[in-house]
Amino acid sequence: MLGRALERRDPWHIVVIGGGATGVGVALDAAARGYRTLLLERHDFGKGTSSRSTKLVHGGVRYLEQGNISLVMEALRERGLLRRNAPHLVSELPFIVPSYAWWEGPFYGLGLKLYQALSGRYGFGASQILSKEDTLARLHNINTDGLRGGVIYYDGQFDDARLLINLVATAFEQGATLLNYVEVVGLGRDADGLVDAVTACDLETGTELSVKAKVVINATGPFADSVRQLADAGSRKMITPSQGAHIVLDRSFLPGDTAIMVPHTSDGRVMFAIPWHGHTLIGTTDTPVAAAGIEPVPTDQEIEFMLDTARLYLEKKPARSDILSTFAGIRPLVNAGDATNTAALSRDHTIHIDQSGLVSIAGGKWTTYRNMAEDCVDQAAMLAGLPERPSVTKELSIHGYHPSAETFGSLQPYGADASFIGNLIQNDAGLGVQLHPDLPIRAAQVVWAAREEMARTVEDVLARRTRALFLNARAAVMMAPRVAQLMARELRRDAAWQQEQVQEFSELARGYMVTSQD
Repeated sequence: MLGRALERRDPWHIVVIGGGATGVGVALDAAARGYRTLLLERHDFGKGTSSRSTKLVHGGVRYLEQGNISLVMEALRERGLLRRNAPHLVSELPFIVPSYAWWEGPFYGLGLKLYQALSGRYGFGASQILSKEDTLARLHNINTDGLRGGVIYYDGQFDDARLLINLVATAFEQGATLLNYVEVVGLGRDADGLVDAVTACDLETGTELSVKAKVVINATGPFADSVRQLADAGSRKMITPSQGAHIVLDRSFLPGDTAIMVPHTSDGRVMFAIPWHGHTLIGTTDTPVAAAGIEPVPTDQEIEFMLDTARLYLEKKPARSDILSTFAGIRPLVNAGDATNTAALSRDHTIHIDQSGLVSIAGGKWTTYRNMAEDCVDQAAMLAGLPERPSVTKELSIHGYHPSAETFGSLQPYGADASFIGNLIQNDAGLGVQLHPDLPIRAAQVVWAAREEMARTVEDVLARRTRALFLNARAAVMMAPRVAQLMARELRRDAAWQQEQVQEFSELARGYMVTSQD
């Protein structure tokens, strides 16, 4: 059935490999222009980097310091477009840079004024220098020893995996076909040696299929070189992986609605502490790693670094035993000459066309996914000789668009879909039951994920359709049996499937837990 469904649109104008932010963005842009578009993802949508960000839609203050004005301006513009097109998923978040030396307030104040000015008509709130009293009024748990004040500025916050799932829905609405758990295992070529087909395997059934394409786009992020090697085993690597690590604590470590940004830690990196889904998320950037893995794990060194840095700024000192969950994401940085320091590698996106005609897009950041996709489809359409059609995604509302989604409470990220989830509960009171007392996730969300959001596994639901695994790994494990039961009913699975799913998820979740050494 899968093969017949795909062959009906064979040959496709564009086949996209990779279901993260970049790949789904490309599929959406292409489909919205009217191109026949197919996307294939070997895991679940957002299984990799796109669900593991620091949850910020931002211009990148650190890029401003590096002098990359063009990247900052692009990201600030895209930040504004995202808030306009997905107000249910993107919101304004105040940040404070605390100052403990006399020069920090004026110095960072000037830089953040420039950051605000660069956003132009897409700006958020105004930055300003705060007194010690004003800083304490906003940051109740800030370390007061030597505190002089701070600088406040505003950036964007989002739920990365929820935005991705809603982008998948938007792409479907525009006519794209997107499939998870279908792995591309080979690339076909025409008589001229140009890539014109993909061979893929449905990982649930084992069915193998081949489809023709005018152009194939490789949007697999950290794994881009592996796909390029399917077309040319001797292709030179273009990706240098870098790991960003995060820990999650309870809300008491950062009460209120204001985040902290530390522009220079002891080793020169940036660190954020932000309120997110009723928890405190602490994250840092750019640790080089030898290779990209699908389930990266923060090292003990990274965890201790984040705890040590957080203790410098928080009155209530976090310990390993306070960590509810920890996760890491791999950033696909593009090689820049002989650079070895990830801070020196390109954050701008790169579109690379191999001699085989395979189009690869890499680099960039979540905030700029839309602009990256537009550039990529422009190049791919020209290469394939497709009819020239302009991108329309600047003005395209993202699925679930709702201007007052905050009225839905914990269901805000669903936007307009929240009312449908409410209807499920109305029709079956049992679906209104909270699955764990520490997380506001209800049974109806599991049913909705299986029926409407292509969730196929317990992990899909607890890691990405809801964010339970990323917020509280132990609570997520306790929720797994009930989630498996609800999904089995929707997907017509048996008891053995439920047991296998719970076991697999429990093993996976151990990588998100930190053992106490205090």
